[in-house]
Amino acid sequence: MSTQHFLTLQDLSPQELDTLIDRAIELKAAHRAGEPSPQFPGSVMAMIFAKSSTRTRVSFESGMAQMGGHAMFLSPGDTQLGRGEPIEDSARVISSMVDIVMIRTFGHDIVERFAAYSSVPVINALTDEFHPCQLLADMQTYREHRGSIKGKTVCWLGDGNNMCHSYINAARQFDFQLNIACPKGFEPRADLVSANSDRVKVVHDARDAVEGASLLVTDVWASMGQEEEQARRAAAMAPFQLNTSLLNAAATDALYMHCLPAHRGEEISAELMDAPDTIIWDEAENRLHAQKALVERLLLGA
Repeated sequence: MSTQHFLTLQDLSPQELDTLIDRAIELKAAHRAGEPSPQFPGSVMAMIFAKSSTRTRVSFESGMAQMGGHAMFLSPGDTQLGRGEPIEDSARVISSMVDIVMIRTFGHDIVERFAAYSSVPVINALTDEFHPCQLLADMQTYREHRGSIKGKTVCWLGDGNNMCHSYINAARQFDFQLNIACPKGFEPRADLVSANSDRVKVVHDARDAVEGASLLVTDVWASMGQEEEQARRAAAMAPFQLNTSLLNAAATDALYMHCLPAHRGEEISAELMDAPDTIIWDEAENRLHAQKALVERLLLGA
């Protein structure tokens, strides 16, 4: 039996993803009720970070502790990966000593190469191309507040980045329509758009894109490694800010999300970010519960 990895949303079927979201909601309820869930005593997760993190590290580390296991933080400065050891060699060695591996890095090929030589499950906790764990949390959050997202329209605002790419995959796996509103020159990968053309469209007018949308989503305009482009990106993307005006043009019960960290007054208005009824903080917390459900599935091999 081959080892199951989670590098993109496509690694699980739509039915498996639905079941995982249901399980995340169950784990959340149990956690809030104070019910312990130490089903993996002695299990160890290697957390490999080439990029800085708040939510990813806290959620995975807390999740492993709550399930009775342990999470080990590994950075390039602390390991031979940072000194040029081949990814394939590191994968063989690390996976022989732990039960599961989580990687947050730059090129998506890095997690693919690691997974190819790993004897234990590997989780993509963010690459430059995809951020599937965030989508698990987002889909859980929408389901908790509005029910099934199937058949709904979702609007992505801003840069065609790794989050946008994962929303394209989510449109396929969770069966919704996706309108991507971005400036010219900042579109997502053309091959992903083309492969999902029956449910994904790219437009360059934010107001057109949000019409009828039940969910509006955005992210920072300059991702990690793009800081020098901040001014140019801000000028191009200003018309795509997620704000009250755009929200009012969407469906009457529309929700909005941001994966965080957020720049108030840039990609999202301070008014929406700090609104008392925002679900952004639920979305952030759900990283913990969705990832616990994911880890459980991968460790159980089911």
